[in-house]
Amino acid sequence: MSADAKIAELGLELPEAPKPGGVYKPLVITGNKCYVSGHGPLRTDGTMYTGKVGSDVDQQHGYDAARQTGLAILATLKANLGSLDRIKCVVKTLGMVNCSPDFGNQPAVINGFSDLMAEVFGADAGVGARSAVGMGALPGNISTEVEVIFELNQ
Repeated sequence: MSADAKIAELGLELPEAPKPGGVYKPLVITGNKCYVSGHGPLRTDGTMYTGKVGSDVDQQHGYDAARQTGLAILATLKANLGSLDRIKCVVKTLGMVNCSPDFGNQPAVINGFSDLMAEVFGADAGVGARSAVGMGALPGNISTEVEVIFELNQ
């Protein structure tokens, strides 16, 4: 099943593709790689998931924020590529969690993003190499930020 069809089958609602919050491009394509800039957990109503995981909000909130971040990235891909079917696979993900110093479950939070990619692109193509790290702060107090590299179909 195509990724675009999978989005529809799962009943996922993508937000509007977010506009850059600084001097950068949302994505850059070089060769057959698509480098996606850091995205936050943008909801369809334009708001963001905010709060520091482990002190302001719980781990489930972080997971949900990471999943929503994935939906924002899918929106950017669709807006810039025309179709998610141009994606061959996830290559590398960097997931950042705005968390308290004693919070140590960053990988479980970023699973929200990774689980979504596996649902949309399949267990093989949707799962790549990954890092999940804690941050003392993220812009606008967002709960998660994710950047990712995809391989494109030729």
